[in-house]
Amino acid sequence: MHDLGDYRKSYTKSELLETQIPDDPINLFHRWFHEAEDFGGVDEVNAMTVATIGLDGFPKSRVVLLKKYNEEGFIFYTNYESEKGRALAVNPQVCLSFFWPGIERQVIIKGIAEKTPEAVSDAYFDSRPDGSKLGAIVSAQSQPIPSRAFLDEKLKDLEEAFAQQPIPRPMHWGGYLVRPQSVEFWQGRPNRLHDRIRYTLQTDFNWKMERLSP
Repeated sequence: MHDLGDYRKSYTKSELLETQIPDDPINLFHRWFHEAEDFGGVDEVNAMTVATIGLDGFPKSRVVLLKKYNEEGFIFYTNYESEKGRALAVNPQVCLSFFWPGIERQVIIKGIAEKTPEAVSDAYFDSRPDGSKLGAIVSAQSQPIPSRAFLDEKLKDLEEAFAQQPIPRPMHWGGYLVRPQSVEFWQGRPNRLHDRIRYTLQTDFNWKMERLSP
């Protein structure tokens, strides 16, 4: 038994008060994102955990990279035939979470995922380095493979095949837009009495804001 009961951290860096935040959670997310980037000491501030309900009924989470966000929602890209893609095809309810320990903050987003238009996926795919483009073609994401050498050989063959021509986006690869239904902001505070503010989207498309007990 490895007892971690003595692990302790005191959260003292900031506070989250209703009088200091906007009515719209996207605006607050934008502020926090850039504060994490500027002051949080995070290598990949856009790294987020995506949780889905798998076809086996178990939840599963994994880290992916946020590539765009606006008033509509949050966009990431992946293989549609991957484990997460197959899960989202059946149950598009998803949870995104960000943890920025350098500024003692967390954001949890519950929403509905939908595929981005093909033009959006094409534009982002075209912006990627050639190696990343080929990687999207090589990898049958989440599927068992015989060895690492199997991947390397497939990549070598594709590098030769596309040496003198553009690399097209494979139809099994593209984006998801997660339209938020609720966004919760967590700010660490002393004595484990953390600040938690949740925005919930209403039927009139306005946001209801409420404080949650830590």
